[in-house]
Parts: sequence; C-alpha cells; structure tokens
Amino acid sequence: MTPATPALILTEHYREITWLGHMTARKEPGIDGVAVEALELGFDGLDGAPYGGRKRPSCSRVKAQHPKGTEIANVRQLSIVSAEELEWIMAEMELEHLDPAWLGATVVVRGIPDFTHIPPSAQLQTKGGKTLFVDMVNLPCHQPGLAVKRHYADAGKLFKAAAKDRRGITAWVERSGPLRIGDRLRLHIPAQRGWAPDAA
Repeated sequence: MTPATPALILTEHYREITWLGHMTARKEPGIDGVAVEALELGFDGLDGAPYGGRKRPSCSRVKAQHPKGTEIANVRQLSIVSAEELEWIMAEMELEHLDPAWLGATVVVRGIPDFTHIPPSAQLQTKGGKTLFVDMVNLPCHQPGLAVKRHYADAGKLFKAAAKDRRGITAWVERSGPLRIGDRLRLHIPAQRGWAPDAA
C-alpha cells in the first residue's frame, strides 16, 4: 500500500513562547488583559475568556459572508503575536513599552520571520503535541489604539497604521493541553502550492 501523502510539511522554524495572557475586557475604553505563566487550553480555547468557546456571533470582519450576529464557528479563540513585530510597532509609534495585554494577545512568540503572514491552516505544535491551528492574519482594529491611549495619550491613533502587516494571527485549539512560557512551537505548513486562479 502506498503511504498517504502528509497534509502538512514540518518546517525547521521554531518559536519560543515569551509571554502568555488572557483578555479581561474588550469594550470601551479599549481592551485589556493580564499576563500569566501558563494557560490551560481546551477545545473551547480559554474557558471563560471573551473570545472563548467553539461558536461565536459573527462580527463586522465577516459581514460580507454573514449578517452580523449570526452564530458561526469560532476560529478566533486565540490571538498570537510576534515579539519581533511588536518591537517594530513600538519603534514606529516611538513608544518605550507596548504591553501585549493592550492588544488582547493570548500568546507572544519569538523566532519565525514574517510571522503575521504564515499560511492560513498552518499549525504551531509543542514537543508534547499541543496544537494551535492558524486561522488567518489578524487585521488591526481601533480597540488596541484605545488601550494605548490610556497610557500614551497622543499615540493611540497611530496604532492601526503601525500594526499593518504586523498584527499577528488568530488561531483555534486543535489539540488541547497546557502552554507555558519557554515552550517551543514548531511551524507546520500546508503541503500545497500557492493559489493560481488563472492556471489551466
């Protein structure tokens, strides 16, 4: 019997978790969160977190696909950002500090270049098998800017532009278990070529 072709390619790109946290507020005057040493992730993501659960009401990001408030699958359980890209945002905004909690981040990682643009349906997996399934790029919105404004009054309005192409990705839990600061995540990418709509 011919072995099945693997659906995902194991790359040699690894990321180290440098920060973990969870959101505590997502309304005006801006989102906020707290840092933690470890997260226990289930198939609902983070139990009790604002973006937890297997389902969610659709938002303005997908209004071309669903009327706002429609119940849909929740593929935005987690917000994962890159330490390197946060440093770029800080430099662009001329800030001394940018707390990942102000962005509503769940995980901050370091080590994979151009992290925001890793392919949709890629996976980030620990040595023990805990797996985060990548949804897509997390487009910047105004809420982190409001959080920044609480600490740097004149800088909040700069966030959305500074974070373009650097905002990280959203993901959901494919294989549950704990994540801890210092854990390494290996990048697995889909075994397919890029889309070519004009291909014969």
